[in-house]
Amino acid sequence: MPRFFPLLCAFALLFAACARPAASSTGAPSDALSADTDPAAAAATETQADLSPIKGYLLDQTGALQEATAALNAEAERYYTLAERYEFDYERLWQTEAAAVVETLQAAQTAWVQASPAYEKMEGIVAGTSTLATYDLILDAGASGAEDPQNAAPVDLTLPDGRILERPGNLFGVTESTLWGTEPDYAVAGVAADWDGSGTVDFGETLPDAGVLKAGAAALAHYADELRAAAQAWTPTPSGAFTMLVVMTPTMSEYFASWRDSRFIAGESSTQRDFVAISRLADIQDILGGLELVYAQLRPLVETANPDQAARIATGLANLKRFVAGVYADEQAGKRFTPENADLLGVEAQNRATAITGEISQIAAELGIAVAE
Repeated sequence: MPRFFPLLCAFALLFAACARPAASSTGAPSDALSADTDPAAAAATETQADLSPIKGYLLDQTGALQEATAALNAEAERYYTLAERYEFDYERLWQTEAAAVVETLQAAQTAWVQASPAYEKMEGIVAGTSTLATYDLILDAGASGAEDPQNAAPVDLTLPDGRILERPGNLFGVTESTLWGTEPDYAVAGVAADWDGSGTVDFGETLPDAGVLKAGAAALAHYADELRAAAQAWTPTPSGAFTMLVVMTPTMSEYFASWRDSRFIAGESSTQRDFVAISRLADIQDILGGLELVYAQLRPLVETANPDQAARIATGLANLKRFVAGVYADEQAGKRFTPENADLLGVEAQNRATAITGEISQIAAELGIAVAE
């Protein structure tokens, strides 16, 4: 998945030795980068920044993620039970239980569409924190082993029939491509599942491989639970909060590139299996919203060093999010963007993000707060 960030590979290396399949519990990787390197500076800044809302926000989002992934898992189980009843003869299943199949798969898609934004809203915190970053790799950012063995999500999926999908990629990507039929290996071939009876099998009207959907949804729910436990044990620090902003803000070009290559730009010619259910522009806004919350807790501390710069950073983040929101509004209104449009917009967003990141790094240095870049 083309959304890696600075430090993500380094964080992943800390975890690689103990990565296990989805059926097992990994625990959080060791924290190597989030603590302040200067204890005296840490003590001084802790009294000037209340970071508890960051943890509260993270716990809210992990709770929402747990709820949505549990719902997805329940629907995947239901679909598997239906398929099992017909000995995985999907032609008979469709002919006999079409209404139940459609109801179940639509509910599964709805649950996925609720789970994904819940994660995106906290991705800036998770991916920007060393003790949590591997969950970003597993849930949302890791490539498949076939695409990128070095940066593959460290998860194998064991299907109910004993098949093993080795390093299939991040779990949101696996479940999205299974539910919307963008990964042919995870879909049933030869059954024309016209969900709405329109006479045409539209995009997203597919019969997933029940075993893949069951294993993927179960793993997603499992790691959502693990992330929740890791979040409960985590305490934010000024150094860690500044690191989140410095690591996660300047990633706009990657986001816009994935939008450019998605169905939202390329249409049916797109070969990208993920980012098909929700526009990447919506994801970017959710990520930036989380980063704005992080900065809001740091702003009183920044103001002690430079009130004008504190205001510029806040305005820059707000304007960047507003810029993305404007493009998204145009897309939702029916405007069709070309790949060239996406590249130009990505350059503009990246330039804005780079300037903001420079300001954040500068003020952290002025405050004597270590930032892992």
